[in-house]
Amino acid sequence: MTIVVRTLAERIFDVIRERIVEGKLPVMEPVRQDALAAELGVSKIPLREALTRLEHEGLLTSQANRGWFVRPMSSDQAEEIYLLRLAIEPAAAAYASARADEDDRRAAVEAFERLDEAARGNLTDVGLRNREFHVALVRPGKRLLTTQHVERLEVLAERYVIAHLEPAGRGDRAHTEHRDLLDAWLAGDADKVKDLLTQHIASTLDDLRAHFAASQTG
Repeated sequence: MTIVVRTLAERIFDVIRERIVEGKLPVMEPVRQDALAAELGVSKIPLREALTRLEHEGLLTSQANRGWFVRPMSSDQAEEIYLLRLAIEPAAAAYASARADEDDRRAAVEAFERLDEAARGNLTDVGLRNREFHVALVRPGKRLLTTQHVERLEVLAERYVIAHLEPAGRGDRAHTEHRDLLDAWLAGDADKVKDLLTQHIASTLDDLRAHFAASQTG
């Protein structure tokens, strides 16, 4: 059995990341470090480590003598995230599908089921479960650098996934697309995996473009 030891800074990172994704930390207002440290019962040292990592991940930005701020969602960032995903993820998942073993396939199915459950009743959890599912399709390729890039892009995409799924009906479409993608992946059909994942990411980007266009004109 593998024992995973997580540092305090890593646990704080997860808590703050979740609050950012759920919109519980105000955008472009200073992160109140004293209040946050007191609430979480931690010192400022691991808190700052977590905030620094969140800045590196692209969820926070810092200003000299003013601290950290939640980076606002934007059409430019969505465009960059999803174009990078298109460049990396379909080929990586296709490669992994031909090399997955039974444990990998079981992990992918379980990730899909967790995502499906979250989509039915807990939209705030969908971003995380969506990330876990997509990474589960890439990890069996055992290309560490590729997997790390996909994981980082998925972290950045979480807020956009939630925004994309808010309109009625999109959850059903996402479920169908994920189910078809999983079936092709489990069958080891690399070409179909690449095509389906390309279409899935591209259609999400199209929806996000429309979302930001509407918010600018509304």
